[in-house]
Amino acid sequence: MTDVLPADLIALSPEAQAQLFTEARTANTFTDEPVGDDQLRAIFELVKYPPTAMNIQPLRVLFVRPGAGRERLLPHVAEGNQAKTATAPVVAVLAADTDFHEHLDTVFPIRPGMRQHFAGDPAGREGMARFNAGLQIGYFLLGVRAAGLAAGPMGGFDAAGVDAEFFAGTGWKSLLLVNIGHPGPDAWFPRLPRLGYDDVVRHA
Repeated sequence: MTDVLPADLIALSPEAQAQLFTEARTANTFTDEPVGDDQLRAIFELVKYPPTAMNIQPLRVLFVRPGAGRERLLPHVAEGNQAKTATAPVVAVLAADTDFHEHLDTVFPIRPGMRQHFAGDPAGREGMARFNAGLQIGYFLLGVRAAGLAAGPMGGFDAAGVDAEFFAGTGWKSLLLVNIGHPGPDAWFPRLPRLGYDDVVRHA
């Protein structure tokens, strides 16, 4: 019997598997090559399709370029993340919209009345928004890679400070910062080990 490698059982080409998964890395430096608005829109148009519960799509994105907006963002970023955040062509602030229910009549018309139902459950909305936005964040990172760019996701920031600075008066709650651009010199830390199939998988 011919040995079949796991990669051979994936429908994506080996090149696509490498670009999205096996060779993709978190970038820590960036070149000054710009990232255009058309690229950012293309990423969004790709990653808006994967599933969320009841199609609520709570992920919200604030793109911050160098300039006044970046200067407002940097004080809320952990010291160890500030240098790379200052030099990235674009920083995406990924947030969950706890007022996602306002769009339910549009995105989930098969269940009339759900907007009113969630209007009376702010705690439930926040939990649902954060969980489903977390799913969408994974799709977003893959979309950045699919666009031929490097993503540098960071949890090291003051989320409450970012929310007060950029999202006051809204239901947006920041979850993650992502530096986006073309990788610069010495962009990659050494690859850390991954757990194997037998370490994490059970069958029932």
